[in-house]
Amino acid sequence: MPQTITKGIKTLLAEANAQVKTMPVAEAKTLYDNDAYVFIDLRDIRELQRAGMIPGAFSCPRGMLEFWIDPDSPYHKDVFNQDKTYVFYCASAWRSALSAKVAQEMGLSPVLHLEGGFTEWLKQDGPVQEKS
Repeated sequence: MPQTITKGIKTLLAEANAQVKTMPVAEAKTLYDNDAYVFIDLRDIRELQRAGMIPGAFSCPRGMLEFWIDPDSPYHKDVFNQDKTYVFYCASAWRSALSAKVAQEMGLSPVLHLEGGFTEWLKQDGPVQEKS
C-alpha cells in the first residue's frame, strides 16, 4: 500500500517562510564579514567543493544541524553558542528555510535565512571563497 503524505514540501516551506525572516542578498553582501553575523552554509561538502561558499561562512551539513546546535549534544559546536545573528543558506533557500525554522524552534536567536540561497548570491555577484 502506498504512503499517504499529509503534509508535503510546499506546505512545509510555506510554514517555514511564514515563521522565519529572510535576508535579501543585497543586505547580506554588506554583512557577511560583520562579526555580529554568522553565515551558516548547509550544503554538503560536494556542493562546497564545486561552487565555493560565502567568505567566512561556517559549514554545517544539514544532517548535523540539530546536533551541532544543542549544547547537550556530544556533537555540539561552539559556533552556535554566541550572541550573534545567524544567517542560514543553502543552494536555493529550501533547506535553509526548514533549517532556520528548526533552529528557531530550538531556541537559537536571532535566525534568518538568505533569500534565494547561494544561487542568488552568485547571480548578484557576491564574493566566493574556494572550499578545498
